[in-house]
Amino acid sequence: MSPIPAPPVVLGPLLPSLIVVGTAIVVLLLDLLPPRASKAHLGTVALAGLVGALLATLRTWGSGGRAFHDMIVLDDYALFFHIVICYAAALIVLLSMDYLRRAGAESGEGYGLILFSTAGMMVLASANDLIVVFLAIELMSLSLYVLAGLFKRRREAGEASMKYFLLGVFASAFLLYGIALVYGATGTTNFDRIVVAVGAGPRDRLFLIGLGMLMVGFGFKISSVPFHMWAPDVYQGAPTSVTALIATGSKAAVFAALIRLLVAGLRTIQPDSTALLWALAALTMTVGNVVAIAQSNLKRMLAYSSIAHVGYMLVGLVAGGAPGAGAVLFYLLAYTFTTVGTFGVIALCERAGQEAVEVRDYAGLGRRHPLLALTLGLFLLSLIGIPPLAGFVGKFYLFGSAVRAGYVWLAVIAVLNSAVAAYYYLRVIVYMYMQEPEAASASLAPSFAGGLALAIALIGIVLLGVMPAPFADLAQAAVAPLIR
Repeated sequence: MSPIPAPPVVLGPLLPSLIVVGTAIVVLLLDLLPPRASKAHLGTVALAGLVGALLATLRTWGSGGRAFHDMIVLDDYALFFHIVICYAAALIVLLSMDYLRRAGAESGEGYGLILFSTAGMMVLASANDLIVVFLAIELMSLSLYVLAGLFKRRREAGEASMKYFLLGVFASAFLLYGIALVYGATGTTNFDRIVVAVGAGPRDRLFLIGLGMLMVGFGFKISSVPFHMWAPDVYQGAPTSVTALIATGSKAAVFAALIRLLVAGLRTIQPDSTALLWALAALTMTVGNVVAIAQSNLKRMLAYSSIAHVGYMLVGLVAGGAPGAGAVLFYLLAYTFTTVGTFGVIALCERAGQEAVEVRDYAGLGRRHPLLALTLGLFLLSLIGIPPLAGFVGKFYLFGSAVRAGYVWLAVIAVLNSAVAAYYYLRVIVYMYMQEPEAASASLAPSFAGGLALAIALIGIVLLGVMPAPFADLAQAAVAPLIR
C-alpha cells in the first residue's frame, strides 16, 4: 500500500493574516505580564501588528499567490480588501484605547478578539472555497459575539451579545446547509470548479436551493432586508468602537466573499439572479432609510443607515461586471472611513458620565466644541452624499454603473432614498448648531488616540472626494482578476 502524499503547505498567501493572528497571541501573552494595572501598551502592540499586516499587504500587491489547493487566493482583489479591513481595524484600535479605559473594560482579551476577528475578515476576503468561507465567517463572528458583550456590567451589552449570537448561529446554519446542497449538486466547494460544473449543463433544483440558502446566510451577515433584525439592537448595545468594527470591517469582508462568489464563481447564472438582487437592493435601502427617520437614538439611527448603505452596495451587484463590482469596492473604502469617523465622534462624547447616544444630547455642540461638531457634520454630509466628500463620489460611481447597465429605475429609487436619508442626517446637524440643550448635553472626553483616528478618517473622506480617480482605478484593477 503506497503512502498517501502530504499536501503542500504554502503559507505565503496567508502572511498578512498570520501577522494579525501572531499579534493577537502576543497581546494575550503580554496581558499576563506586568504592568497589570495598565493596558495601554497592549493597544500599541495591536496597532503595530495591524500596521505590519498593512505593510505586508502593500508589499505583496501585484504578485499574490494561491495555497491549499486553490482554497486561498491572494490576488489584488483580496489585497484591496485587506487594505480596507486593516485600515478599519487600526482605526478601531485607536478609538478603543481611551474609550475602553474610561468604561473600565480595557483588557488584553478585547484587543485580542479585535485582532482575531480581523484575521477572520482577511481570510474571508481571500477565500476561494465555500469551506474556507464558512470557517472565516465563524472566526470573525465568534469574536464579534463576545466583543458585543464586552461591557459585562451593562444589560444592553449582554442583550446585544446574546441576540447577535443567536441570530448569527441561525444564519450560519443556513450558510452551512447551502454549502452542503451546492456540494451535492456540483461535487465541489471550490469557486473555480463550481463555475465549470454549473456551466457544463442545466442547473438542477438542488443547486438553486443551495444557492438560495447561501444568499440567506450572506444576507444575515450584511444585514440586508429582511435579514436585518439583529442590527439595531446590536449596534445600540455593543461598545461604540465594536459597533464601528461590525459596521465596517465585517461588512467589507462578507461583501468580498459575496462578490467573488457571484462575479467569479457564478458568473454564468448572474442574469438569473439579477431580478432577486434588484428587489433586495430596493427593499433594503428603502426600509433602512424610512425606519431611520423615526429613531431618536443615534446608534440605532446609524444601524438603519448602514442597512440602507448595504442596499446601495447591492445596486453595484445588480449592475454587475467590472464597473459594478469596482464601484462597490470604492464605496466600501469610502464608507469605512466615513462610518468609523461617525462612530468615533460618538465614542469621544459623554453626557453625565455616560455615552451620549441620543440625538438631543448633541444640542448646542457647535458652540461648545466647534471643531468636534464640524468633524461630525462632515461625516454626516459624506453619508448623505454631498460633494466634494467621499460619499458623493461613491454614490456617483454606484448609481452610474446601474444606469450604464440599463437599470435606470433602480438608480432613481437609490437617488430618492438618498434624499430621504438627508432628513435624519441633517436633523443631527440642526441639533448641533440650531438647538439649545434642555439639560446636561454632550461634552468631549479628551483622547489623543481617538483624535488621531478622527483626523485620519477625515483626511480619508476628503481625499477620496477630491481625488477619487487613483482609488477608483485601484478598485477597477482589483476586480480585474475576477473578470476573466
